[in-house]
Amino acid sequence: MGTRVEAIDLLAGFREQIYRCLNTRADALFELTDAVLCADGPVKSLVDLTLTAEHRRGHGSLYDALNQGRIDVGRLRRALAALPVPRFGDGRIVLAVDVSPWLRSDAACSPERLFCHGYGRAKSAAQFIPGWPYSFVAALEPGRTSWTAMLDVVRLGPADDATAVTASQLRDVIDQLIACGQQQPGDPKILVVCDAGYDVTRLAWVLRDLPIEVAGRIRADRVLRLPAPPYEYHPSGGRPPKHGGEFDLKDPGSWPEPAVTTSNETTSYGKAETKAWDRLHPRLTHRAAWLDHQGTLPVVEGTLIRLQVEYLPGDRAAQPMWLWWSGTGADPEDVDRIWQAYLRRFDLEHTFRLFKQTLGWTRPKLRDPRAADRWTWIMIAAHTQLRLARPLAVDLRRPWEQPAPPDRLAPARVRRGFRNLRPASALPAAAPKPSRPGPGRPPGSKNHSRATRYDVGKTVKRETSLGGPPRRKPKAKG
Repeated sequence: MGTRVEAIDLLAGFREQIYRCLNTRADALFELTDAVLCADGPVKSLVDLTLTAEHRRGHGSLYDALNQGRIDVGRLRRALAALPVPRFGDGRIVLAVDVSPWLRSDAACSPERLFCHGYGRAKSAAQFIPGWPYSFVAALEPGRTSWTAMLDVVRLGPADDATAVTASQLRDVIDQLIACGQQQPGDPKILVVCDAGYDVTRLAWVLRDLPIEVAGRIRADRVLRLPAPPYEYHPSGGRPPKHGGEFDLKDPGSWPEPAVTTSNETTSYGKAETKAWDRLHPRLTHRAAWLDHQGTLPVVEGTLIRLQVEYLPGDRAAQPMWLWWSGTGADPEDVDRIWQAYLRRFDLEHTFRLFKQTLGWTRPKLRDPRAADRWTWIMIAAHTQLRLARPLAVDLRRPWEQPAPPDRLAPARVRRGFRNLRPASALPAAAPKPSRPGPGRPPGSKNHSRATRYDVGKTVKRETSLGGPPRRKPKAKG
């Protein structure tokens, strides 16, 4: 009984925090969040949310709140960081960072769109579609689960460098976790896992002053360098070497004996065998992200891990996976911890699917990207309330669904019963005031102000090497 009361108090306290973060159109935005949580079935359109009993305002108020409302994002980030964060067996916090696009291929009048990578169903069917890419940071849970704890989101703009934005985003999240007491001196370092689209070496170097470790997948065609051999005096002089021999991931003949080897039996992948090599690093050059680096380029050493599983779900052939970890001197326990934590990164895909298919994140046809940002934060606020209501939920399963224990309910099943939990929590939104709709545009009149059309893509193109400042993309004529 005491645990249930604590869960209700925690949920009610977070709902009060959400309401305090809404500076303008607070009541409409808060009721919009409740409508997302209490709607029957997946959210198909914004206007349908006004028909729920929890949304007591009209459809005009809903769109006005998204277009003209204001959210104190900094305060909401602090409220998210202060909530209980899931931890792994050794008490370590594992963060995952990934980008999910809001595709807007037909929104020519929406600014700040970029070309987003989209996957097709057929082989080699991937394509680039205009949209708004959003970078999410979430805390992962151990074990097989579809739950994550969302902590931050940032939309990548046309002039942004993805690596720089990700590094700044991670720094802010970790600083907030430290300020809230989630990470204290003596605790295990926070592990950040990312996919192959990130410059993991750059992230490890930029965030080296924080109590974190960075692990990420790298491409199978990379060439790394072994540690520099011991310096030997030569009469003719010469500087000591910075790099050792090449380690070609595609050429087993260039691999020395691994420092660590492990073997584990898994339920989903069969036998999982790993090999790890210590102090491997890429040879950096003054290109791309390292173009503006002042002074001598550093040697960022880490541990290279090769993971080979027996098979993939569906009896598919499994190719080896290469991971690079910013730590050195790994033992077998460290190697197993890294690749097992990395596999938990795929839990983010369940969260993105929930956002898009159930909560309706990409359903609205919003023109202003700032309105899209407010709607995205509403998604995170709604998902966090589902996570806090998880101990209180009852399994309202469909007749064709298998029963699930209370601690194994998926977010979509918790959402089915949120309407019953809502009255027991905080309800800070005030009742709407009666009003009449405005006259609108006079009948028969036309809108003679054509909406501005915007180009898609980056507005700043970085040089690939030293030789000049970044070039700005020329504006379209007409």
